[in-house]
Amino acid sequence: MRSQKGVVKVFCFLVLLAATQMRAQVEYVDPTIGNVGILLVPTRPTVYLPNSMIRMYPLRADALDDRIHGFPLTISSHRISELFSIMPGDGAPAAYDQETTTPYYYSSRLRASGDVTEFTATERAGYFRFTFPGSASLVLANRIAGTLSLHNGNIVEGEEQFDGMKAYVYGEFSAPVTATSTSANGKQRLVLSGKARTLEFRYGISFISVEQAKKNLQHEIPSAGFDAIKAAAKAKWNQTLGRITVEGGTEAQKRVFYTALYRSSERMINITEDGRYYSNFDHKVHTDPRPFYVDNWLWDTFRALEPLQTILNPQMEADKLQSYVRMYQQSGIMPTFTILTGPYACMNGNHSAPWFADAWFKGVRDFDLPVAYEGIRKRSLDVTMLPWRLGPRTSLDEFYSQHGYMPALRPGEKETVAEVHPFEKRQPVPVTLGNSFDDWSIAQLARELKKPDDEALFMKRAANYKNLFRVDKALMWPKDDAGNWIEPMDPKFDGGMGGRDYYDENNGYTYTWDVAHDYAGLFAMMGGREKAEANLDQLFREPLGRSKYEFQAKFPDSTSMVGQFSMGNEPSFAIPYIYDRLGAPWKSQERVRMLLESFFPDTLQGIPGDEDGGGMSAFVVFSMMGFYPVTPTVPTYDIVSPVFEKVTIHLRNGKDFVISAPHASRQNKYVQKIVLNGRPLDRVWFRHSDLVQGGRLELTMGDTPNRQLGSKPESFPPDSITIHPEAYQ
Repeated sequence: MRSQKGVVKVFCFLVLLAATQMRAQVEYVDPTIGNVGILLVPTRPTVYLPNSMIRMYPLRADALDDRIHGFPLTISSHRISELFSIMPGDGAPAAYDQETTTPYYYSSRLRASGDVTEFTATERAGYFRFTFPGSASLVLANRIAGTLSLHNGNIVEGEEQFDGMKAYVYGEFSAPVTATSTSANGKQRLVLSGKARTLEFRYGISFISVEQAKKNLQHEIPSAGFDAIKAAAKAKWNQTLGRITVEGGTEAQKRVFYTALYRSSERMINITEDGRYYSNFDHKVHTDPRPFYVDNWLWDTFRALEPLQTILNPQMEADKLQSYVRMYQQSGIMPTFTILTGPYACMNGNHSAPWFADAWFKGVRDFDLPVAYEGIRKRSLDVTMLPWRLGPRTSLDEFYSQHGYMPALRPGEKETVAEVHPFEKRQPVPVTLGNSFDDWSIAQLARELKKPDDEALFMKRAANYKNLFRVDKALMWPKDDAGNWIEPMDPKFDGGMGGRDYYDENNGYTYTWDVAHDYAGLFAMMGGREKAEANLDQLFREPLGRSKYEFQAKFPDSTSMVGQFSMGNEPSFAIPYIYDRLGAPWKSQERVRMLLESFFPDTLQGIPGDEDGGGMSAFVVFSMMGFYPVTPTVPTYDIVSPVFEKVTIHLRNGKDFVISAPHASRQNKYVQKIVLNGRPLDRVWFRHSDLVQGGRLELTMGDTPNRQLGSKPESFPPDSITIHPEAYQ
């Protein structure tokens, strides 16, 4: 009897093991991770298909808000209101429970009425299914100025107007409804009622016309069939997420990984409809065989998200880059923060330059590089570099060109340059550092295009970061227009809200390391690699010097602190990898694993800062796989400590790149030995060409640092200031 029980137990274990191994990737995604922000904007449990126009989440403050205020029909773009809204009952906010969230399907039940809302989506059409204990009652309303109307008892047409453009909806209810219409403040509200206990609402969205919205619906959801659309959406997500398969690790780590990959698949947004798209860059409808993408925020995404998509979807990356080329041709300005409504004046820098360069040197060539170069060159030389401004050069830009840095105001000195944003200020240190990096990327493209004069010009500008390194403090420090260091100045805390008088969202300790194009030059100014390593160690140990609440009140973006290192903001992403350039890669392995474990759990607060368009999530995807693109434009990756025992990237060219790390675990986080395609490596980096050709990276893991691996200067990752991309092919 005991032996029979033993056989049954073994059989059950094997069945469970097989089921776990066969679990679809989408089933690991938990869209509620990060739904309660540390201080700023939370993530949302968004239903969408990758890079598609339709996106829906319940309208509420965050996941702790016990009331839903409505369900948008889609989300137009960053910093733009959700479009249209539908809500069971009388339209008033209502408490809810029994919520189910996945990338492809959402459902919840209103507590008082028992009304159930379900949702799934295609690329340009959405599908609601409402179940009522009694008769149907709904409110469909404009979220912003617009109109709505009901025709023939079940057809809805409407539009909304925002920032010089319009969104259109065409929808069909599965059963007759009656409507009472009210309007206020330019918005319309339809109170709908019907006899059906189950009521479906299929709709299309368009930025061209109501007629095109109807076509979008007819093409993508031509007839009723909620469950079939839901199944198709699930299959699409499994296809997308299945481009990377992982083995080993914990269930929680898989949830974090695949949720991060899901978040990395939202932007940019393809707004092409039947080969046409409306562009608010020139206010015209265009016909084009290639898709047109909008809505990405390069300050947040050029470091990790775009490099990740260059690996996973190189043709889509080319289409996105060509979209930027068309935006430049249509508007006369190369954007760096593009949203649906046009180029947006946000953050600082000219980060379209490293994005174009990174893709080009990684073999993505299907875009018009000469026109792109024209646009990014013009953005660098002819457009102001002032934060949160788009326009011609100012007196401060002239100063930058002559002196090689953005000048700061002295304490108490009032702003005299009218173009400076009253809240965002000059941000002189990150403006200088960011544009130094961007100009370096332009120089690499100038060499590629055989423009030696431009190459020399931009390489000179790439060295401007050196003008703000203060040797006696070993920190990047603001200067006034006379060339004097700003004093008194606390680099941890001064500069007003977010440090914007001198820095931006982070303090001087973070920005000191924001020199991805010339770490060797930075180390030399610090006094050599040994001193630089000690400074980097101290970054993670340096105390705040005040209470947490005092620090966070002034630096709400700079969250999840380890000493003066902030995991919650994008300029920090490359910092833990810098040890690879100092001969101590085991410290990178240790730091990255610590940061992942400490700040990215599978919980409501599992995102340590703003998840701006997928940038934070792409950092997680790369780091959990065990490699990272430290310097966009350089086609190499640093190796760190993979979380999983095996990662397989299924490339679009039909090949696989496998990262094998048997026995990788929380304890075995140190890389002992590296073998690439059967060839031992004495360095902790590999080429993009190694990846795209397919192959196998084998890592021997252990619980003790291998202090010799990658410790010799000749084995360091390439010194990017002297990059010659042909050497990395």
